[in-house]
Amino acid sequence: MLAKVLDKRTCAACRFCCSFRRSSLWETPLFPEDTAKKLSEENSSGRTASFSYQGEGKGACARMQLQGKYSTDDPAEEAACEFLDEEKGCVLGEEDKPFDCKIWPLRIMKKDDMLVIALTPTCPAISSLPGGVMKQLVGDGLGQQIYDYAKQHPFIVKEYREGFEVMASYEQF
Repeated sequence: MLAKVLDKRTCAACRFCCSFRRSSLWETPLFPEDTAKKLSEENSSGRTASFSYQGEGKGACARMQLQGKYSTDDPAEEAACEFLDEEKGCVLGEEDKPFDCKIWPLRIMKKDDMLVIALTPTCPAISSLPGGVMKQLVGDGLGQQIYDYAKQHPFIVKEYREGFEVMASYEQF
């Protein structure tokens, strides 16, 4: 979805978005419930993960459990996604990769009485792009795709956090 502005090799080499400090576990991607159940068992990626399930109906989703991967009490220690391969990058196929991962460093967030497409301020690759590139990408249709997906899967909407640059605003559904 972001191939117009981010080279897959750049993302694969960086992998910043695939590791989580305890303070950033809120950013751990959310999986549709059926995908999480599939990935908790033996699957084509050759890896399995533990998930916690939440919500019902359209709000049903699962979050990968990473708490057991930390080996110290250091809040800056990072735990990598179960599906991150040190050599290959993400081993998930397109059908299993969470939407959160497909659109990162963008997020759909609830801010006041609006939904916004916001840019994560910590992506190293995006910070090197000329200003306005991401805003144009969002305005050229990606923002609407994200909004439409969120209508069907409202669990991906996160609460707005200070520091995220708003790229577009939409009515709440």
